[in-house]
Amino acid sequence: MSSSSSDEEKQEELLQHFTTRAVGGTEYSWCKAVPGGTGITVLGLLLSKPPHIPKLQSVLRNLQNSNPILRSTIHFDSNANSYHFQTPPTSNVEIHSFDLQFTSEIPGCGSGDADADFHLILEHELNRNTWRDPSDDGYGVLCVSVYAISESRWGVFLRLHTSGCDRAAAVTLLRELLEKVGCGGEINGEAEEKGMGMAIEDLIPVARRNKPFWARGLDMLGYSLNSFRLGNLDFVDADSPRSSKVVRLQLDAHHTRLIVAGCKSREIKLCAALAAAGMIAARASKNLLSYQTEKYGVVTLIDCRSLLDPVLSSNHLGFYHSAILNTHDVCGEVSLWDLAKRSYMAFANAMNCNKHFSDMSDLNYLMCKAIENPGLTPSSSMRTALISVFEDPVIDDSSDLHTELGLEDYVGSASAHGVGPSIAIFDTIRNGMLDCACVYPSPLHSK
Repeated sequence: MSSSSSDEEKQEELLQHFTTRAVGGTEYSWCKAVPGGTGITVLGLLLSKPPHIPKLQSVLRNLQNSNPILRSTIHFDSNANSYHFQTPPTSNVEIHSFDLQFTSEIPGCGSGDADADFHLILEHELNRNTWRDPSDDGYGVLCVSVYAISESRWGVFLRLHTSGCDRAAAVTLLRELLEKVGCGGEINGEAEEKGMGMAIEDLIPVARRNKPFWARGLDMLGYSLNSFRLGNLDFVDADSPRSSKVVRLQLDAHHTRLIVAGCKSREIKLCAALAAAGMIAARASKNLLSYQTEKYGVVTLIDCRSLLDPVLSSNHLGFYHSAILNTHDVCGEVSLWDLAKRSYMAFANAMNCNKHFSDMSDLNYLMCKAIENPGLTPSSSMRTALISVFEDPVIDDSSDLHTELGLEDYVGSASAHGVGPSIAIFDTIRNGMLDCACVYPSPLHSK
């Protein structure tokens, strides 16, 4: 028997131990979006202590073994124009380390300001698209890199394909990673596998799945017509290649308390205040007369784990968010709180009408159509809304564990320079202070 045939037999035997499942509708839309530059999720950690690579790798392997989605590869079947997850029996993580010389070659880095360099590396990772070209060979959901930022600062970056890891999953991953590394990276026994999980569409309660044919047609028509009337931020350069840039919006504890209290007294959520502020700022940038109105689109993302059947725990990894798109007319005389109240009521009414489930396939379809036909959007900008926000912020506080690990800062966000909004807000209330990573497509928009 030749060595080549022997290798083929070994490979075929190995493949028999793999598990495979087709992607769901929402996962499919992300598989379509990521090659164009939207949906590259990045978790960045700034450390004042050098990470112990063997311990980090041991923890990541344990996390991959207990969460199969993290060790999966995404395969594209060109004949069927479809994607599927293929999951090997054991972990396959690799950590890529980059020294100071490499870091200094990233545009803008090497200034001596560790915080500024950390920010630039975050943007660099958001635009490292290893998923740009779908192939039958597949590509991994998780990539890990460690950068030397200075003689006393290091950055650890986890880059994930959004189809396998939404924001809630990323938060869970970060917390489990820090907890396990903080325990010295010692893993007692084999990891308990939580299972691959199903697509969100397969977990929607039966009573909420169906939508009458004519209602679907009318909603699709409404979404399509409204998209032509939406206002946008002015486009600076709609022709040049794009990348995702990040602006950090941070408030102190006092002003954060005031905003949270203002939301609570009006029985609305923080997402509505952020959306209202974004709409008012966008309109103010255009120097319109006070009576002139602009119609803006707001996408609100909802973590549906608690609404599914069966209910999923918060630490169940995968993509289980849905979206609601609302439009709002904004004039120069509207106040922030009035617009925030109106924005939230529109969102709450849509939730009460079950649109987070019933419109899921419609929005996925329109997203894919925008990817395939950029000319359907203004200036081929691929902008589908002005702003996207999450229904609830991430709440987190520093701990002794963070001090022990030398964790000085961390950011979680996702790229948005393909199809998507002009501003994607990833909000966290950390130690009582609002911290937003605002992602935007450059040079379509300027900082």
